[in-house]
Amino acid sequence: MPPSAPPAPLVTARVRRAAAAIGLVLAVGTLGYLAFGFDLLDALYQTVTTVTTVGFSEIRPLGPGARIFTMALIVGGTGTVLYALGALFEAVLEGHLRDQYGRRRMERTIASMRDHVIVCGWGRVGRSFADFVGGGQPVVVVDADADRVAGCAWPTVVGDATEDDVLRRAGIDRARALVAALDTDAGNLFVTVSARAMRPDLFVVARARIESSEEKLRRAGADRVVNPQRIGGARMAAFVLQPNVAEFLDVVMHDGRLEFRLEEVRVPAGSALAGESLRDTHLRDRTGALVLAMRHPDGSFTTNPEPDARIAAGDVLIAVGTARQLAALEALLG
Repeated sequence: MPPSAPPAPLVTARVRRAAAAIGLVLAVGTLGYLAFGFDLLDALYQTVTTVTTVGFSEIRPLGPGARIFTMALIVGGTGTVLYALGALFEAVLEGHLRDQYGRRRMERTIASMRDHVIVCGWGRVGRSFADFVGGGQPVVVVDADADRVAGCAWPTVVGDATEDDVLRRAGIDRARALVAALDTDAGNLFVTVSARAMRPDLFVVARARIESSEEKLRRAGADRVVNPQRIGGARMAAFVLQPNVAEFLDVVMHDGRLEFRLEEVRVPAGSALAGESLRDTHLRDRTGALVLAMRHPDGSFTTNPEPDARIAAGDVLIAVGTARQLAALEALLG
């Protein structure tokens, strides 16, 4: 197996050291020739021609001391230049400088993002999540394996998602939500605890592989806990028992080609419709959107609400309609 390339920061530091060494050689050579009676420009010129071994003759005859100094400068300067060129070629040929500049651009991109979703863990669950929401929602991916996130279409942070510094680099202070989708429940528990401590108001969704971990993740601060195995079993049962309903929900939720969408619209504080009944607001007539359910601030649902059901600030209306109709409903609610 071929040896792996050294990390980019190491190569960049090597290039910087080489550049500093060249500068030191030029300074020492110039000062040395100044001491032998050269003026500043002649001293610098003599130093450069000596170090680069271009073969030009001396500007003025050199005495024994100056010749000894010149020989030492040739040996030391040539070695330094060769080392610097080697470090530079290594950095360029192996792409380390390009990778580092790319990383800096990505860091600037992440620093400019707001209301994004941080996905911790780029496995099957993380990829599936990003595929569903990445088209309309900015995403930042965090994973400890650089090879796994190579080629990822979204900004990435390579590091351990359980560490606070890594979450800060992902912009947790400006994020809308965080998805803990690591391979282990223990890892997701650590991520949830860290995220909740850093951002008490952050919406956190955590993955659980085993049922006994679900309650632990909720106690740790996860707003929602998802067990992919359980959800997969429930969906398989739905396709067996009610295949048309299951397929219709899939189309409404995820098929961008369908005109109708199923979305949630929050009633903001101060909405002019707060306190009004569905009948009095005439939402269906004024927007064309159909309200299927209402979720209240205490977490309870009112499904298929009656016309006399009253809208309250903080309620979430789950409605179906076209994009235009849903936008009209959101605008009407303020």
